[in-house]
Amino acid sequence: MNTIKLEIVTPEGLIFSGVAKSVTFPGSEGEFGVLPSHASLLTSLKVGVIDIELEDDKKESIAINWGFVKVEETKITVLADGAVVIGGNSESEIAISLEKARTLIQNMSDSNLAIAKVDSMSKKIY
Repeated sequence: MNTIKLEIVTPEGLIFSGVAKSVTFPGSEGEFGVLPSHASLLTSLKVGVIDIELEDDKKESIAINWGFVKVEETKITVLADGAVVIGGNSESEIAISLEKARTLIQNMSDSNLAIAKVDSMSKKIY
């Protein structure tokens, strides 16, 4: 299977480490996707949501306030100032993570698009 290693790190520590089939980022110049064997790239990220398609076809979403991403053919490394995993094993855990993501994004800017994306995730999860 064609996959790529992904690590997302904040000053508090490792937020995500795993293998993905594809990853979509909120780039400073616009949203962009990365697949395995992508050309090397170093760019900044803006407030938004990183969407991850895992190797088992499940989806994971992580809200960030800003950061940088380094893409190599076999590995992606994200250094973010702040990040929140959107999800959980129960409705209460999901609600808490969505509120944390909304707060993280609102504190960074008044990016209505990123806030709307987090809000739409709550509708998909429930």
